[in-house]
Order: sequence, then structure tokens, then C-alpha cells
Amino acid sequence: GREFPNGQNVVSVEPIEVPNESMYPRFTEPIPNVTVRVGRDALLACVVDNLRGFKVAWVRMDTQTILSIHHNIITQNPRISLSYNDHRSWYLHIKNVQEVDRGWYMCQVNTDPMRSRKGYLHVVVPPSIIDNMTSVDTVVREGSDVTLVCRASGYPEPYVMWRREDGQDFNYNGESVAAVDGETLTITKVSRLHMGAYLCIASNEVPPSISKRIMLMVQFPPMLSIPNQLEGAYIGQDVTLECHTEAYPSSINYWTTDRGDMIISGGKYEAFPVDSGYNKFMMLKIRNITKEDFGFYKCIAKNSLGETDGIIKLDEIPAPPSAFTTTQKSILDNQTIRKKGQLANIQNNDAITSNFQGEAYGEQIRDFDFDDENSACTAKIDKLLFIVLVWYVNTMLESCW
Repeated sequence: GREFPNGQNVVSVEPIEVPNESMYPRFTEPIPNVTVRVGRDALLACVVDNLRGFKVAWVRMDTQTILSIHHNIITQNPRISLSYNDHRSWYLHIKNVQEVDRGWYMCQVNTDPMRSRKGYLHVVVPPSIIDNMTSVDTVVREGSDVTLVCRASGYPEPYVMWRREDGQDFNYNGESVAAVDGETLTITKVSRLHMGAYLCIASNEVPPSISKRIMLMVQFPPMLSIPNQLEGAYIGQDVTLECHTEAYPSSINYWTTDRGDMIISGGKYEAFPVDSGYNKFMMLKIRNITKEDFGFYKCIAKNSLGETDGIIKLDEIPAPPSAFTTTQKSILDNQTIRKKGQLANIQNNDAITSNFQGEAYGEQIRDFDFDDENSACTAKIDKLLFIVLVWYVNTMLESCW
């Protein structure tokens, strides 16, 4: 052997001359190309017939380094080993394959001229995100431009794309898109609608694909809207006032009366917010309305970028009419009234004793149709009470006579 200036050892094998061509060894099949993921083991196979007294060697072609000669390992690489079978099949083993192992490998037989076959070891590497070259969570003012960067490594070179974590389309420079290709995502005139989590996804057909989550937060001062600026309620009723706000950073929200007093939740008032992202729903419940509660109420939202407010007026409205007066209810509680055309059962402390009078009274009740929604209900009850009163007076007069 001899040593090259770069320190690589190359061993030459003395060729053997054979006068008859049929006596030469021959390769029965090509060395198949092998694809292996980094970190796994690789196996290269060389099958030779009629080897006789010849010797087989494995050579790394790009460096011209002899790896093995016949039964002996020449290289100092501890990850490389050799196995053979029946003086015919010769296997080169590479454990824990690294990217430096990628390249051409040759199986040689020391004939004259030398005979050989070669195969390629393709080492693939799944994608990975290069954190120190990739954007982190970003905060930007609404209306400005923003650029997110994602760098990935792997072999073959990874393909990189961006999409929202929630899967929704987003406005990308005037166009609604589901995903954007490339390592950079540049959004001009960013709005609050762009706020959310974005995924940088890298893939190169070597599983698994990998992604990184980047939050985009868009700052803007509070904005406020009121579904109903005028609310009506009657005395004794409970009412709920409502304001909708949008802000980032999240706003401080509260209510005041028309005198400017801050409303504290508890007792008569219950103030409760409902959060949904940068949206907030301000709710103010006022219990058991009194005369003093009518007037103006202000909802206020503040954050570090500004503040806004809105006013709701609470007006008095008439209470809905009662279905029965107290006197009418006391009479009806002692009687069962059925719909028109049906018989009525009359119970009045056995005051009705005359068949004729009872039939007349029952007829009047049958003419009365009890219906809460009938506008003539009160008038019919008054008529019924008048008939009962006349009957009672006549009965008392007859008893006196």
C-alpha cells in the first residue's frame, strides 16, 4: 500500500492473469442503488460467480479509499463492516449512516483488466426548522407591513409553505389564499383580521414533515359598537344593556351612569364581559328597575393606544296590562269556567238553590268564553257579576217577604 498526501490509505491488489476468458469471475447482477435515512443502517451487496482464487475489494469512489479487501477491513471507520456468503456474495455494512457517507461505492475483482460494479448510496435527511434563522412571535401595528421568515434544512432541500393554524383563508396582498409558498411571508398593510397563529411547514418527502407555530399580533386602539342605543323597560323589570368592543392589547372595559359614577358589579347591578379573541361583549344587567334607574348609561373601553365610549339611553315604557283585576280573580278562583258550548260546574258555597235560577245563571256562564287573549273578557265578567248581584238581591228580598 501507499499513502497519499491527504492521509488516505490506498491498497493496490496485484492482478491475476487468466488465459481463458471463461475462467474469469463475472458479476451476476448490478449493485442496486440504496436510499437510507440518516441514522439508519445501509447494506450494499456484490454477487460474483466463479470467483476462484480472485479477491473482492470495496472502494469509496469519490475519495478512492479502499474499504475492504476480501475478508479484511482496511478502513479505520468503525461504522463499516463486511460479511460474505459461500465465497459468492459480499456485503458492505454501514451503521448509523451519516450525510458524509452519501456517494458511489465500487465492488472490484482483481482480474487483468480489473472488473467492477458500482452502486450509489443515497442518504436522505428529514426536514428541520433552523430556529435561529426563523421568526418568533411578532407584534405589529395595524396598517404597517410585516415579514415572517422560516428557514429549514434537510436533504433533499425542503419545500416550505405558510398557512393559518385554524385552516381559514386569509388576505394576502389583496387575494384570499389558503397557503403561501416560500420561506418568507410578507403581508402589506396588515389588519386585525390577520391576527392569529401561522404555521411554517417544511417537507421534502422524507417523513415526518415539521412545522413551527408563529403568533402574529396586530395592535390597534379600541373600537366600540352598540346594538341598541335606546332600550325600554317598565318599573320592576330586569334589563340588560350591551356594548361590543374590539382592541389589542386587550382593553379595560367598564360602565358609568349619566352622572359619571362608575358602576360596580354587585347587588342591583351585574357587569360581566364575554371575551372572544380581540372582541369583547360588555353586558350590564340592571335588576328591579325603579324611576331612578331611567337615564343614560355609558360603556367605556381603554388600552395603551387610546380609548372610546358609547351611550345607551334607558327609557320607561308602560307595564303590560294585567289579565285580571284582584276582584275578578277572587271570583274566578271559586268557579270552574269552560269554553263556550260546554257545561259549567258552579260552586258558590251552595248559594244557588233554585233550579230555574241555577239554569239561568249557568246559561250566563255558558255564554261567557274564558280566553286570556279575548279583548271582551273583562266586559263579560262585569256583566256576569251584575247578574249574580241582581239574583242575590232578589233572593234576599223573597226571603224577607
